[in-house]
Amino acid sequence: MREILEKFKTGNISLEEAEKKLKLNYFDELGGFCKLDTNRKLRTGIPEVIYAEGKRCEDVAKILKELALKSNIALATRVNDTEELKTYFKDETDLILEINELGRTAILKKQGFEVEKTEKIGILAAGTSDIPVAEEAAESAKIMGCEVIKNYDVGIAGIHRLFNPVKSMIEEDVCCIIAVAGMEGALPSVISSLVDIPVIGVPTSVGYGYKLTPLLTMLHSCSPGLVVVNIDNGFGAGVFSGLIASNISKRIKKG
Repeated sequence: MREILEKFKTGNISLEEAEKKLKLNYFDELGGFCKLDTNRKLRTGIPEVIYAEGKRCEDVAKILKELALKSNIALATRVNDTEELKTYFKDETDLILEINELGRTAILKKQGFEVEKTEKIGILAAGTSDIPVAEEAAESAKIMGCEVIKNYDVGIAGIHRLFNPVKSMIEEDVCCIIAVAGMEGALPSVISSLVDIPVIGVPTSVGYGYKLTPLLTMLHSCSPGLVVVNIDNGFGAGVFSGLIASNISKRIKKG
């Protein structure tokens, strides 16, 4: 996009040509089965991410590679078979594949590329069973430049476990906290009553009985400062925290 605008600025292309090229640049078609929104990060601050569940591993690998080549880095969530995915990149020398088995995520990036760092964010998970969703959130925040500070198994069944991790995150000056919880889903409300930064609640499908319970608990919270994403949506929480962090970082740089 910048190259097109520079050519228009210097008079190498007309306004009509620039408009046409920008429209064509909105997406790249891949093999007739996928349209890559390669400009999404420029528009929204959030890169296009592959939701791998329901997709063939072969197709996920193709999309990952194309996105990484065009954007330096690419993320896939809900990867069905991480071992199979590895086979598609075993001979790559210019691209590095990073797998998070617990979070079922895959990051593919160009050799030597590092995401520009923004701010610190915190992630707290109520129980060990909530860790996969928390790890998806962590990987999603990392590709947006966040430094992620994590602490797990701090749910309200043993609320004394929570206070030191919260204190530590405040001392680390995190700009927001992602709170992941299943069962009755009370953890985010407790955290938001203790801190003066945004809290992002992530209900999980962990627990006995009605799976909507943690979502409804968080939505009905009486503690202000809490926003909520959908059930098991670690990705949504991660990129939301990334937007908070990147906007703070931009304002600090502007002075």
